[in-house]
Amino acid sequence: IPGAEKKRLAELANARADLVERARRGELEAHELKGATFTLTNLGALGIDHFTPMITPPQVAVLGVGRIRQIAAVFQGEIQIRNVMNLLLTCDHRVIDGAPAARFLDCVAQLLESPELMML
Repeated sequence: IPGAEKKRLAELANARADLVERARRGELEAHELKGATFTLTNLGALGIDHFTPMITPPQVAVLGVGRIRQIAAVFQGEIQIRNVMNLLLTCDHRVIDGAPAARFLDCVAQLLESPELMML
C-alpha cells in the first residue's frame, strides 16, 4: 500500500481490500507489485501456528501471523481460556537493528490486545 505510513486505519483497510480484490481478479498492474518495504503474511488461515517468514528483497521486513487458538493462560492473576496467536518478525539487519524491530513487534501486539488504542 503506497504511502501506508500516512494513512489512517480506515484508509489502510480500504486500500488493502481494493488490492486484494484486484489481485484475485488478476487486475493488478506491474508497478503495483514493486517497491514494497514491508510484507504481512498470514498462514494462520491455513491452521499454521508459527513459521519463519522470508524477506523478499528489496523489502526490509516481513511479519508472519499464525492462527488464533485458545489456550489456558494466566491473565490478571487468574487462569483463563484466552485467544492467542504467534507473530513472527523477520528483518534485514543490514537496514534495521533488532531493538527497533522488537519495539515495533511489541507495539503491534499491544494494539492487537487493545484495539481501542488504534482509534486514538
